[in-house]
Amino acid sequence: MDDRIPTDLWVSAHQRDCTVKNIPFYVIHKGAPAAGTVLVKIVVPGDNPAESRGCILLNQMRDIDGNLGWMDVFDGETVDEPRADQYIQRSIGRDPDVWVIEVEDKDGKNPFEGKIF
Repeated sequence: MDDRIPTDLWVSAHQRDCTVKNIPFYVIHKGAPAAGTVLVKIVVPGDNPAESRGCILLNQMRDIDGNLGWMDVFDGETVDEPRADQYIQRSIGRDPDVWVIEVEDKDGKNPFEGKIF
């Protein structure tokens, strides 16, 4: 039996946690409530609030032991938002059950648990 919590509950809990930590958090696309995977778009804001320095895109995955982790979609590269958004749209087209979360972090850090692969 799989004892993982449903994705919608995972997202809700992390949204509250980010709110408490004053981390901007947006649900861009709601996927399957019980078992959707999560894509996280981390926006790295620029010095001017109207601009960003780019985005980091992480895809949720599990290792062979079932531990939560993240695949860095662009191999550590910070990309512009249109490129990240195009990848997101293609992902939703392939798998409408995927959840898409957007957060902001000035250092590009992932606020969620799990190793980045």
